[in-house]
Amino acid sequence: MTQTIAPRVRMLVLLFLAVTGALLAGAGPAAAHAALTGSDPAQGVVVDKAPTQVTLTFSETVSMNDDSLRVLDPKGARVDTGKPSEVSGTTYAVQLHSGLPDGTYTVTYQVVSADSHPVAGAYTFSIGSPSATSVSVSDQKAGGGVVGWLYGFGRYASYAGFIVMTGGAAFVLACWQRGTGVRVLQRLVVTGWVAMTAATLFLLLLRGSYTSSGKLGDVFDLELLGEVLQTKTGAALVSRLLLLAAAALFIAVLFGAYDKREGEEKRDLTFGLAIGGTVVAAGLAASWAMAEHASTGLQPGIAMPVDVLHLLAVATWLGGLTALLVALYRAPADRPVEAPAARRFSRLALGSVSVVVATGTYQSWRQLGSWSAFTDTRYGQLLLLKIGLVALLVGVAWISRRWTARLADTTNEEAVRKSAPEKERVTTSAGTADTAQQTSGDAKPGSGSAKRAAQLARQQAAVDATRQKRLRDSDTHRSGLRRSVLAEAGVAVVVLAVTTVLTSTEPGRTEQDAAAANRASSSSSSAGDSASGALTLDMSFDTGGTDGKGVVSVDLDPARTGANEMHVYVTRPNGRAFDVPEVKVAFTLEAKDIGPLPVVPDHITTGHWSANGVQIPMAGEWEISVTVRTSDIDQVTVSKNAQIG
Repeated sequence: MTQTIAPRVRMLVLLFLAVTGALLAGAGPAAAHAALTGSDPAQGVVVDKAPTQVTLTFSETVSMNDDSLRVLDPKGARVDTGKPSEVSGTTYAVQLHSGLPDGTYTVTYQVVSADSHPVAGAYTFSIGSPSATSVSVSDQKAGGGVVGWLYGFGRYASYAGFIVMTGGAAFVLACWQRGTGVRVLQRLVVTGWVAMTAATLFLLLLRGSYTSSGKLGDVFDLELLGEVLQTKTGAALVSRLLLLAAAALFIAVLFGAYDKREGEEKRDLTFGLAIGGTVVAAGLAASWAMAEHASTGLQPGIAMPVDVLHLLAVATWLGGLTALLVALYRAPADRPVEAPAARRFSRLALGSVSVVVATGTYQSWRQLGSWSAFTDTRYGQLLLLKIGLVALLVGVAWISRRWTARLADTTNEEAVRKSAPEKERVTTSAGTADTAQQTSGDAKPGSGSAKRAAQLARQQAAVDATRQKRLRDSDTHRSGLRRSVLAEAGVAVVVLAVTTVLTSTEPGRTEQDAAAANRASSSSSSAGDSASGALTLDMSFDTGGTDGKGVVSVDLDPARTGANEMHVYVTRPNGRAFDVPEVKVAFTLEAKDIGPLPVVPDHITTGHWSANGVQIPMAGEWEISVTVRTSDIDQVTVSKNAQIG
């Protein structure tokens, strides 16, 4: 039997690692949970007079240091004072040096949003007239690289540790109190505690580098660690460590003194452990709620307790499921999981699922805000995937519940009596007794006879244990339950991985609000540009491939004969900027048989390309064609006519 169990357990472990690696690798840099919704000077504008400051407005409050907002001249030198200040709730400014010469300036920002995630970006504006710039911001990102991947893995490990520790302890205390003496369950709960503690320390060390430089060498920078301890996230991680110390005491009592108590003393201790364990588990769940999505945005006073309930319900369900799986496969033959324990967990899991659905519905409404966000935002798409997986998990759980209802509650004594023929039992007993009589009289400590007797006793114990396991495994209902619980655990691993990525993704409501603000800002800029002679063209495209739909915008300033500055922006249908492998522009004046005049703009930042000195030789109605390539084989050319000059 152990030979068939081991491959299944190995398959589950491999699934765990594969899903974790795929999702964390695919997550990339942490998405911006605070989005830039406005700036002054605005992106791409040309101002006549050098501004005294640059202001940025975000969709929510952010935290920053002296290097969070930087303004660079065309040669890459800083021209800001390096001391950002808060103008209003979500607007921040940095002062500029006086007497700035004409040219193109780059604004870069790297801040931390109120829900703990790093946000970075950049844009350009010009004074007097555009110029060439040596500043490259195409690699501007936050929370990426090796440090970002390690931080994502640490988040997954902390969630998994919390679920295994909390759910395993709840399973033992509420469903199978005899399990306190089962070593594999003890190891399971302790492993969850160790994983969560190690992951919390790991996250605390990584946090400074994760939100700033992104360099692995800065992980042990004590100055960065000191800054982290002064933030909301740092306080949450330290609080989690303190609560884990209390959890260690709870685990020691549960698998120590509690296992040895009987009668009234055990009932009193059960009540005390239930209250204390709930308080500690709720505190650990609150360490996430107080620092992440629930702590900011809409209705935080309601969202935080709802988030705590959601995490507790998930831990009770999935952690208890893990404990049941381990008990079904690895519990000793003389102490199998009884049917009443499985039925109690089935009822507990049903209640937990109800809480998960109710709290998850509220969280979805709060984070999405509209039905369109399900399909138009990455958060919504991940949420749809999670909902589908949870529905699958509930379906498999329903099968497990049916097996639980059929589970035969057969005791070990009945198993031995039914499994072995009467003659075999008598012969075995007689043989054991004869051996004992032959060796007891003259056996001395260390003698060969004593060793032989001990060897025979061990062999007999192994035979009895094998017989008991064979009978236990012959129960078709128990075998069916084990298979369905194993399938549940496999789906649960994927659900946890998707949830981890979901918590690092910009909420759909925020993404759509930021896109709307950007569209409004672009419209205002376009109106202003039109008054000054600038030209803006918006063209929808569809290459037909994956992620092939979007809008390409071409800004031409001053849209007259001679040299012009051109900016090209590529956005998704929801207005969010994204990168494509290649963008090319061509100008054709068919009336004079001129062109096409090709222009290959330089990539500036996400979804933004620019070219200076674009020559328009004469006035007329020009056809402006843009070729967008979204993959190695998927591309399309769209065009519009516009009067230039």
